[in-house]
Amino acid sequence: MIRISIDAMGGDHGPEVTLQGLQRVAERRPDARFVIFGRSEAVEPVLAKMPRLAAVSQFHHCDVAVRMDAKPSQALRQGRWKSSMWKAIEAVKAGEADVCVSAGNTGALMAMSKFCLRTMADIDRPAIAAIWPTARSESIVLDVGATIGADAQQLVDFAILGAAMANALFDVERPSVGLLNVGVEEIKGQEEVREAGRMLREAGLDTMDYHGFVEGDDIGKGTVDVVVTEGFSGNIALKTAEGTARQIGGYLREAMGATLMSRIGYLFARGAFSRLREKMDVRKVNGGVFLGLKGLVVKSHGGADDEGFAAAVELGYEMVKAGLFDKTRTTLDLYHARKPGPVSGEAATNI
Repeated sequence: MIRISIDAMGGDHGPEVTLQGLQRVAERRPDARFVIFGRSEAVEPVLAKMPRLAAVSQFHHCDVAVRMDAKPSQALRQGRWKSSMWKAIEAVKAGEADVCVSAGNTGALMAMSKFCLRTMADIDRPAIAAIWPTARSESIVLDVGATIGADAQQLVDFAILGAAMANALFDVERPSVGLLNVGVEEIKGQEEVREAGRMLREAGLDTMDYHGFVEGDDIGKGTVDVVVTEGFSGNIALKTAEGTARQIGGYLREAMGATLMSRIGYLFARGAFSRLREKMDVRKVNGGVFLGLKGLVVKSHGGADDEGFAAAVELGYEMVKAGLFDKTRTTLDLYHARKPGPVSGEAATNI
């Protein structure tokens, strides 16, 4: 059984949508079990209408729900030890759950996760990794919002974490990894990105295939399995892609209903449009995985509907089933075992 702890109070819609999403997962994943945290007056009436979900769930009342607009420091002070978000994370630390899923405040979730679970050894900052649909298949992009302005070592850590996730999720033995840059030439880009490229080339890890620099259009092409960047540019890229998908979807709906002939044409091409709509549905790829922590945490989009939240929960389910945590730890150990130590003063004098 795969045990999933849920912050039922997170997101824009609260327990109503969260539990509907869990019910979808319960129907599709019979080996999933849920530990649900939230306010009893908000959760129990909804859960009572879902006997199938209730049969595979445990509910725990929490007095506090973290507000979506709360500052991370404020949420950490007020919600530590008693909020539904904290309790859901703590269940992973205590071994009562294999992964935590929340649609709540991203900053608060990251702060609480880092404080409660701590980062893996040698990892300075965690990253948020997103699944990105591409022309080829799917890629992983990280960081999409956790670390703003990462240095070279942090970018290397993100590459290792992303490669481990690609190995677990896509079953690729040597995932290809690229650093997002303003050009593919080695002389272009910020110093931190160029230095990270040098470090990855010299590391010679057999758990990944370092491709080099990639540009923004390479993300949609699926040029590499893992695209590595810092959180500022990664978050902008993610929100731009989501907005563009919705924009194109709106244009298509408007065009298909504009005239009688376009409506008739739609009837003949309905199957093709259904497949297109499925590929452009941002709900299907909802969920960002917090990588680099001593435990698995998945962040769902706050505005996700029940199908979107179900996708985030199923992403966490797949990460547990694929053994993401152990694979990440193995890859990190391999890198740091090969990483050259600092040059001593005496040795530096003799160079």
